[in-house]
Amino acid sequence: MPTVSPQTTEQPLPSPGRPKKKITIIGAGISGLVAAYELERRGHRVEILEGRLDVGGRVRTHRFLPGRPGPSVELGAMRVPATHRRTMHYIRELGLADRVREFRTLFQDDAAYLETPSGHQRIRDASQTLVAELRRRLGSHDYDDATVLFGAWLAVRVNAIAPRRFRESIHDGLDREILGLVEGIDLRPYVYGRGRDRIDLHALFAGHPQIQAGCTGRLYRFVEDIVNETSSRLIRLHGGMDQIAHRLRDRVRGPIGRGQEVVGIEVRDRDVVLRMRRGFGTVTRNCDYVLCTVPFSVLRTMDLVGFDDEKRAIVHDMKYWSATKVAFHCREAFWEAEGITGGGSFTGGLIRQTYYPPAADDPALGAALLASYTIGDDADVLGRLRRPDRIALILDELTAIHPQLKIPGMILGVADQVWGTAPSSRGAAAVRWGKDIATCEAERRSAARPQGRLFFAGEHCSTYPAWIEGAIESADNAVREIEFHETGGSTAVVTGGCAVSEEPA
Repeated sequence: MPTVSPQTTEQPLPSPGRPKKKITIIGAGISGLVAAYELERRGHRVEILEGRLDVGGRVRTHRFLPGRPGPSVELGAMRVPATHRRTMHYIRELGLADRVREFRTLFQDDAAYLETPSGHQRIRDASQTLVAELRRRLGSHDYDDATVLFGAWLAVRVNAIAPRRFRESIHDGLDREILGLVEGIDLRPYVYGRGRDRIDLHALFAGHPQIQAGCTGRLYRFVEDIVNETSSRLIRLHGGMDQIAHRLRDRVRGPIGRGQEVVGIEVRDRDVVLRMRRGFGTVTRNCDYVLCTVPFSVLRTMDLVGFDDEKRAIVHDMKYWSATKVAFHCREAFWEAEGITGGGSFTGGLIRQTYYPPAADDPALGAALLASYTIGDDADVLGRLRRPDRIALILDELTAIHPQLKIPGMILGVADQVWGTAPSSRGAAAVRWGKDIATCEAERRSAARPQGRLFFAGEHCSTYPAWIEGAIESADNAVREIEFHETGGSTAVVTGGCAVSEEPA
């Protein structure tokens, strides 16, 4: 199991005499909750406005039997790289270190399945097929056997994780560019498996950072995320990832308004006006400072006033990828009889990835199966289907490797999440695959740049888009900016709160 390092997240404390501020935070996801917690620790007054009735944003744990020790499944964020020091810091800070467990990911369980040109094979048996397929695709290009082995296992990760259009657009770069960077490296220390037919990609990239550094812009960020997602140093939280959000919620002293949907933002010289839905009309609130943590995919549906052209452009253009998850509550963990003890299968088709979560505290209450996890255009295809059709399609595809699902009474319940159409997110994450380092940083800076007293946070404002780490990093940055924002002259910052007026729809 990964070790938890003793690193901490450091923040500058406020200067003596610096006036305390009143901050309204839009969104009770991880970035909003972390920002509220840290701002209050520094003596500021905070309130949170959340459009949903729960906190956590895109961290969403579904419990099939609430209140009982039955199975659960993560319909949102489900893993954390142990190298993400900010996230690990808050796990300790919130008293969750004893809940840390290993997250077993794709290709870690040799008994799981893998889609190959020859059909579904056990991971332990698939290497020869994968190597032969890559040799066929390479044609006359002659690489060492170890280099081709590396390329074959990298390619299958791409096929499992990347959306269809993206994986089709980068295959040539993977086949030519990255293999050229690896050729000549002694790969023997990274080869493992009973047939010496597997490559430890995470260790290889860590030991030879020049491989990723040598990738062009289209591949750099993608390779980093691929290595993270299939690392053996991933963790989960026993009891659910939403414990992070719930413990942060419990530590925030200021009010958290649920069902408070913001539909308009106006930036003015000395305040920010929020327009919020109220029945068939709206109410307006004049706020001293505002931190907006909602995804730009949601922000661009609001009425925005006082934004400069550059800010409007990044809000409008920020690209978000969808994600669709479908999970089954099964009568029993039937896959264990096949030797599968965890991890995931690359099932291909429209399903893409299937995960086998750890057993419930009481196995008699059944087991969870994350039947399908897709992102990007693959997720859109599933998301556009009617729910009964989506579930039927997944059952049809998955029974090719798990016919036990057809046994009457095997499936006790179904849970799904279509992030692409969820009103609170309109997408799963801002993904910067296909962009070079300079473009990624320029986009991050533009996304995080304040507008007067309106500040921004969220994974889209970070160097770790699509990860909890990014949400926390962006909150840390926003706290510093708000903390040291000059109020100008002797104008008082803290009043009694937001002034409210009502107006018709």
